[in-house]
Amino acid sequence: MAAKILIIEDEPGLVTTLRDRLRKQGYVVTAARDGETGLELAQREPVDLILLDLMLPGQSGLTVCEKLRKAGSTTPILMLTARRQTKDKVAGLKAGGDDYLTKPFQMSELLARVEALLRRAATSPDMSQARHQFGSIAIDIRSTEVTRDGETVPLSAKEFQLLRYFAEHPNVTLSREELLREVWGYSDRPSTRTVDVHVAWLRQKLEPDLKNPQFILTVVGFGYKFAG
Repeated sequence: MAAKILIIEDEPGLVTTLRDRLRKQGYVVTAARDGETGLELAQREPVDLILLDLMLPGQSGLTVCEKLRKAGSTTPILMLTARRQTKDKVAGLKAGGDDYLTKPFQMSELLARVEALLRRAATSPDMSQARHQFGSIAIDIRSTEVTRDGETVPLSAKEFQLLRYFAEHPNVTLSREELLREVWGYSDRPSTRTVDVHVAWLRQKLEPDLKNPQFILTVVGFGYKFAG
């Protein structure tokens, strides 16, 4: 069955472009031009994914996202934003967004992100689980808060997304290619060191002993494994 996607976006041209391209990919697409209508549609009819603009007339995208999450919705939300500052992206994730894409964007990247979010929703062992605990590390999905020994660990938006993916796949060896595809939405950059750099940053913030990692383990020749 074709996945259903709801677009909540106020730019008519972008709505038309997104709708046409997504339908060509086989998705069933509906659209709303303001926050209130989008929220009503999202709550009235079940969808598999929401493309949500942050700058909307009426209710903002952040408000729509927060209301959906408070109502118990676990539908994946890809936020679209013209704001490039990290704090704005983090705010979107804290409101309950699953990923973000900065305007202007390439349609190929948007489609890759859409596919990754739909695949994650279909294969995740428990997408509704809001909290993960691994030893001294606690990960709260809804609030995007991570603590170690009770102390808050500040993470960037992408660091949190990577850690979340690890937490949702404990004790599973994950290749760099899979992480690039599922977390970053890339499908054509297998040589990038992006994963290694972000893993190093996570280890610096989470591991008590960098020489002997307890949580994010390297599997030589394959990738990484999160010890759960």
